Amino acid sequence: MKAIERLSREISEAKVSPLILIHGGGSFGHPLAKQYAIKEGYKQKSQLLGFSKTHQAMVTLNKLVVDALTRQSIAAVALQPSAFVVTKSDRISCIEEQPLRKLLEIGFVPVLYGDAVFDFDLGFTILSGDQLVAFLAMQLGADRIILGIDEDGLHSCDPKSDSSAKLVHQITLQQLNNMQHRIEEAKVTDVTRGMLGKILELRPAIEKGISALIVNAAKPNNIYKALKGEKVTGTTIVKG
Repeated sequence: MKAIERLSREISEAKVSPLILIHGGGSFGHPLAKQYAIKEGYKQKSQLLGFSKTHQAMVTLNKLVVDALTRQSIAAVALQPSAFVVTKSDRISCIEEQPLRKLLEIGFVPVLYGDAVFDFDLGFTILSGDQLVAFLAMQLGADRIILGIDEDGLHSCDPKSDSSAKLVHQITLQQLNNMQHRIEEAKVTDVTRGMLGKILELRPAIEKGISALIVNAAKPNNIYKALKGEKVTGTTIVKG
């Protein structure tokens, strides 16, 4: 909660508009999604309760985030992805964008999240916040994407297990392709493939000319600086 409150304060002080916020599942969503194999799709009846539990965990986390934002006088409005997005083989296939566009037009800050959603082929699956970020950035013509993680950015190898890891300050998509085999998938319980998953999801948006900045949201003022366009430690990914 301390981190959520701080980040809400930084977002409020940055005064960026229009703005869409999308948060992941963390310890709320990923363990349940993995336990019930929600991402793999509907295979047995016992998963139905798992879908419900996973979704409800995300609703609970989302409420904590939105409540913190409103305490900072941000006109945040929660949007449940499973209510307006349907995937096909776990890729966004059908989306109703009008409520989102209307919220932005009026001046609200929509708050979305990774969610358990319905799927035309699989019955249901997990829609990652990362996929939502890239898709909506392209659909809505975003200028930039800011991705807050718990590291300073993209490293030459996993900084959590290798002390020789060096921060990559800027990288093009071509350079990223060359080092992709060295980007390890997360060793924590993340059903959406950790850092590698994030980068693969962002690629289509970056190819469209939308720049992406990865910063350490665990460090105070980094998100504020990123939103304001100030110099901040992180990794900028550009088309090249």
